[in-house]
Amino acid sequence: MTVDLLLGLQWGDEGKGKIVDVLTAGYDIIARFQGGPNAGHTLEFDGIKHVLRTIPSGIFHKNSVNIIGNGVVMDPVVFQKELEGLEKFNIDIKSRLLISRKAHLILPTHRLLDAASEASKGKAKIGSTLKGIGPTYMDKTGRNGLRIGDLELDNFKELYRALADKHQAMIDFYNVDLQYDLEELETEFFEAVEVLKTLTFIDSEEYLNQAMKAGKSILAEGAQGSLLDIDFGTYPFVTSSNTTAAGACTGLGIAPNKVKEVFGIFKAYTTRVGSGPFPTELFDEDGATMARVGNEFGSVTGRARRCGWLDLVALKYAVQVNGVTQLYMMKGDVLSGFETLKVCTAYKYKGEETKHFPYNIEPENVEPVFVEKKGWAADLTGIKEYDQLPAEFKDYVAFIEQELEVPVKVVSVGPDRTQTIYK
Repeated sequence: MTVDLLLGLQWGDEGKGKIVDVLTAGYDIIARFQGGPNAGHTLEFDGIKHVLRTIPSGIFHKNSVNIIGNGVVMDPVVFQKELEGLEKFNIDIKSRLLISRKAHLILPTHRLLDAASEASKGKAKIGSTLKGIGPTYMDKTGRNGLRIGDLELDNFKELYRALADKHQAMIDFYNVDLQYDLEELETEFFEAVEVLKTLTFIDSEEYLNQAMKAGKSILAEGAQGSLLDIDFGTYPFVTSSNTTAAGACTGLGIAPNKVKEVFGIFKAYTTRVGSGPFPTELFDEDGATMARVGNEFGSVTGRARRCGWLDLVALKYAVQVNGVTQLYMMKGDVLSGFETLKVCTAYKYKGEETKHFPYNIEPENVEPVFVEKKGWAADLTGIKEYDQLPAEFKDYVAFIEQELEVPVKVVSVGPDRTQTIYK
């Protein structure tokens, strides 16, 4: 059996959680392959809003197994709170959730290092979520990290102490005014570790490959967006892992030739949280309207998202890097009421027009080239069939398909799982 991938194609917040939840019924296994609790996947159904940060978005489906893969970094404290938030739903977590022994642990001192590093940068800060993600991946590549499997060792606390002491010296080196009580943070951490140890740890690459041999269907779920990829994103304003299709192979131990469909999710417009270049960003009433109607605030951080018109140069780049086979357009309903929509189809890069996503998209180098499309006034949120959508909306979708050369299979017209239209 093969594996399908589900990826965000912009700077995150595309609506991956909702689509995983919608698709889960067709899969036996849902597997997260990268990122950590800086990701917030929002699901909404039965009038309740859920925000998942580490746990895969298939957890609400009783027939699916959810796996946290080796490419993920886990904060036991955040994870414990996430579990507590699920208690009222009577989910059999122990049977539905499995954790890779090779996933790395975020320590309290990783979070402190993150804060100290960001504080030391002043105006040059990259907009970290301060969840300890970057320092944890740095320890992973520096071969210093602690992993889930280390929790099964008798000397885990000694290993922890050695790494935490090393971090303490690094924090002191930054020489910033950082107020914290490490003893209190460590008490909370070790209590959460005991909760984590009640769950099932697996050698996930073996588990998944055996599942494929047994004919099980697998959906790999990415966190963040492709333009935040450590290699292919808008570096250095990126996350610390591979958010693209390649990351699914290394983050789960799955061979590239096992990947079949690649579902690429994008918003009908563009958003970005934190620092970094954003060619189509709006600073006018249109941008404010998108933010208000789209409720553009981070599900984890609460930070306001920057809003702008759809950028097809960046989107085509993400489609290419990921090998996307199907597109899912989210938040089409947010654009209702705009008389005219703008779509970026090219950049003026250093004075010359290009459709290629260049090395540097800072504003001094890049100016977006727009085409205009006629907007629609209708409220889309109650529409159930594609044929019932306004002609202008369908024209917008057809234009995107033509430019990207990939079919749009699904459009979302609201946050609830029922507000999903198959084309």
